[in-house]
Amino acid sequence: MIIGAASVDRRIFKEFDPKHYYVICADAGYETALKAGVQPDLIVGDFDSAKEPPPEKLKVLTLPVEKDVTDTMFAVLKGFSMGFRSFLMLGCLGGDRFDHSLANLEVLQYIREHGGHGIIADKNTKIFLLHDERLKMTGMKGATVSVFPYNGSACTVSYTGLQYPLNRDQLVCGGFPMGVSNQVSNDPAEVRVHNGSALVVVSQ
Repeated sequence: MIIGAASVDRRIFKEFDPKHYYVICADAGYETALKAGVQPDLIVGDFDSAKEPPPEKLKVLTLPVEKDVTDTMFAVLKGFSMGFRSFLMLGCLGGDRFDHSLANLEVLQYIREHGGHGIIADKNTKIFLLHDERLKMTGMKGATVSVFPYNGSACTVSYTGLQYPLNRDQLVCGGFPMGVSNQVSNDPAEVRVHNGSALVVVSQ
């Protein structure tokens, strides 16, 4: 579990119990964790966005302010070096820095391209990056599903169990977001990416 500096509704920890994760906080993410009663296993960052340095009793890896990666990216790299391949990213959407939200989508891509599995989540939204694979959704009737081509000019997708089904149709970059605001109408539902990569955003 990677906890970033953006705000996190503590109710999300009921869905994703930190007890089942190794928790790495990126920079001010440790403040979010402690407020929610979550004990970090490791804190990394330059702490430029934190109100104060983390408590000395916690395990901390301090990074230089001038570096080539974001604190969140470093947290993921640290996770990979420890043998982890499945990453749940919380506190990585919204906040005051829109560029950081975009950067975290790039982190999601890095995880996928290096043999890992990643999800970015907040209280109402989950973001998946699919590459020649499928996402099956159960118990999600009524949820909004949006699909965007990513890391390429187009992707070929099929939808089943959604209000507007597709069968090997192509979504393309270029100013016409055809994949926005579909809805789960049947249980189970599925988004399958036959070719290329796609960001799938599921909102409830």
